[in-house]
Amino acid sequence: MRLVPVPALPEILLYTAHPASGLRRLIEWRDHDVEPEDSIEADEDGTEPQPPYWAYAWAGGAVLARFIFERPQTVIGRRVLDLGAGSGLVGIAAAKAGARAVLAAEIDRNGVAAIGLNAAANGVTITVVDKDITTGPPPAVDLVLAGDVFYGHEVALRVTPFLDRCLAAGIEVLVGDPRRTDLPLSRLRLLAEHQVPDFGDAKGVATKPSGVFSFEADDRCR
Repeated sequence: MRLVPVPALPEILLYTAHPASGLRRLIEWRDHDVEPEDSIEADEDGTEPQPPYWAYAWAGGAVLARFIFERPQTVIGRRVLDLGAGSGLVGIAAAKAGARAVLAAEIDRNGVAAIGLNAAANGVTITVVDKDITTGPPPAVDLVLAGDVFYGHEVALRVTPFLDRCLAAGIEVLVGDPRRTDLPLSRLRLLAEHQVPDFGDAKGVATKPSGVFSFEADDRCR
């Protein structure tokens, strides 16, 4: 892995995949709807590997990080949860911008290791929660940052009730997403848009705007 600045986020360095990184050893082969980087090749039967998501910067996390750097008052002095942290990109941005404390929830053991390495490379402290916290009550935080957590239908069904419990506990929730299929737009209020690259974008192709949204309570439950 190479320690390089994140595209559109030069404030942050991440250990990132490249063609010689050998990540094929960690890949579970199956069909999926994300185009691979040139470091991840398709199998002979045309199926593509599920990429190790913690090795790349995804648009939802990148747009949240950009939002935090431009509006540091969002996190200054607050306890922050980076939900589905992956590489730790969003949590690192929050810590660098002045968060009081940062928790990163990540269930992949390689992702947990990546968060530790990336946090150290950026000179910040992040506490990792290495279990699925969406099945229980929210932790004692003031703000949840959810970057790219609606990437699949089943995941969305699991995450949404957890975010509802966060709202019920008085915790603010911000979502970063490039408008993937399962994003619950009816529950979101757009706060900002930024041009950030997404994992799988072809080289040289113009990036599309990704959004930062406030997750709102369901009107039907009011």
